[in-house]
Amino acid sequence: MSALLRDVSVRVRGLPEPVIDVPDLAIATGEHLAVTGPSGAGKTTLLNILTGLERPVSGAVLWDGIDIARLSEAKRDTWRAKQVGIIMQDFNLFPGLSALDNVLLPRQLRVPRLGNDARERARHLLEQVGLNRHDQKVETMSRGEMQRVAVARALQAQPAIIVADEPTASLDDTSAKRITDLLIGLSTSSAATLIVVTHDQTLARAMHRVVSLQRGRIVGSRTAPT
Repeated sequence: MSALLRDVSVRVRGLPEPVIDVPDLAIATGEHLAVTGPSGAGKTTLLNILTGLERPVSGAVLWDGIDIARLSEAKRDTWRAKQVGIIMQDFNLFPGLSALDNVLLPRQLRVPRLGNDARERARHLLEQVGLNRHDQKVETMSRGEMQRVAVARALQAQPAIIVADEPTASLDDTSAKRITDLLIGLSTSSAATLIVVTHDQTLARAMHRVVSLQRGRIVGSRTAPT
């Protein structure tokens, strides 16, 4: 799916300047985009706007011509569940459930009786991110292992849009490369649009394009070196 942001502004009461001020940002279908910048630059807020988790004060957030900023909260939730796989920094995993059950849970909320193909895909994804103990409860895992469960869960439904907020931040170099290769490989094979916020320059260099944010504004956009 392709995206177009037009005159998007996000403000927080008490702050004199907008948290996000983006006159124009186009993202092509199947593009791999990295968003970089210092802490507090507005990177996570930009992801929230792109996925409909937040609504801008003004402007349009168009995905394939649909302005999700104009949808009701319920319709944005439905759109996001169908189209977007999200990997957030806090993971949002459910303690008491196994790694496998966490990966399957979003689909089970929509389709209570999942077939064997869904379960096999979930197991395969867990193995691809380096987790072979599918029945292990997530609260007993390290932060890096939990992050890998979150990646597998986001990819389970083969979304048209994959969004990741610092997907390699808690990982060692080997695991980070595995996650980078997985995100790029699966998004390429399914022609999904991939957007990552990252401080990891290795991950950023693997993207098609890098956009730099400072104080909520885009201050640079460059094609990543091959």
